[in-house]
Amino acid sequence: MVSVIERDRILRDRKVVRTWLYVVLGFLFLIFVVGGGTRLTDSGLSITEWKPIHGVIPPIGEAEWEEEFAKYREIPQYQELNRGMSLGEFKTIFWWEWAHRLLARSVGLVLAVPLVFFWATGRLERSLKPRLIGLLLLGGLQGAVGWWMVASGLSELTSVSQYRLATHLTLACIIFVVTMSLARSLAPHSQAAAGRDVQRFAGWMVVAVLAQIYLGALVAGLDAGLTYNTWPLMDGSIIPGDLFTIQPGVLNFFENPKTVQFVHRLGAYGLLLLAVIHAFYVFHRAPHTTHYRRAVLLVALLLVQAAIGVTALVLVVPFSWAMLHHIGAIVVLGFTAAHWRGAKGALPMPNENTARR
Repeated sequence: MVSVIERDRILRDRKVVRTWLYVVLGFLFLIFVVGGGTRLTDSGLSITEWKPIHGVIPPIGEAEWEEEFAKYREIPQYQELNRGMSLGEFKTIFWWEWAHRLLARSVGLVLAVPLVFFWATGRLERSLKPRLIGLLLLGGLQGAVGWWMVASGLSELTSVSQYRLATHLTLACIIFVVTMSLARSLAPHSQAAAGRDVQRFAGWMVVAVLAQIYLGALVAGLDAGLTYNTWPLMDGSIIPGDLFTIQPGVLNFFENPKTVQFVHRLGAYGLLLLAVIHAFYVFHRAPHTTHYRRAVLLVALLLVQAAIGVTALVLVVPFSWAMLHHIGAIVVLGFTAAHWRGAKGALPMPNENTARR
């Protein structure tokens, strides 16, 4: 068993580390918001080179701006969609992408520097170390995936590949889930851990939300929300026609805007139904607990998110409503991850012979 003095020290260190991880979550949230704006303003291809260090400094002076603009004028997006764009208009899309990349670089520092400090000063429990190293590696991988995504739109396409966009967003969401889970595992829990069945169900809810976000990224990548802007009917029917016009048929789920939007709608209905079943299940297994109240709140959040999505659709995806829908998805994901980690309970106290240092 851990002594009282050791236990108090561990709790103090957990509070510090937890606060740091919440700061990281704040940065990740900002990256999601700016990344959503970057996509919605078609700004992601405005910077045509990947300069992890030098790219921190934006163009200075008219000559450097003209040089950056000249590089953009060489890619298909400008030549086919934005020909005649002014330098002022280019600066607008440039700043969106630059801010997104700057935040991504910043979160790397916010994660890496304190990690080294906490490790060196013995504030990390042994079980946390491999998880935090894994989180740092995921962040590095995400940077590479981000450039892989941008590169897809620099030679032939007029926008980034929807496959790569969905991969980039989903990996970002996984990083968000891991960070939230680690932070919540270090928090004091007023409620005892739920049964393993409730824990597993809550975990599958996280997977279901991730899957729906992936489908939403495909919709964004294909601009599929700009057509068939009616609800609940789509193209005048509950099940619209022409869902399988591309051969082989499986490609329709990734490349046919109509099919992709329809599947995203079905995913929303399915996710909401699953959340309702989850709430009833938790009530049956753990009534009058925090786990049940969170399960009910998750249903409420999904109802709000669905309403925002429908509103954005019927208004033909204006920027403000599209951003609200994007932000809502991250809020739902973060809450679902916190609910799952809450069902699992706090990280167990280490034994003295396995403690830090």
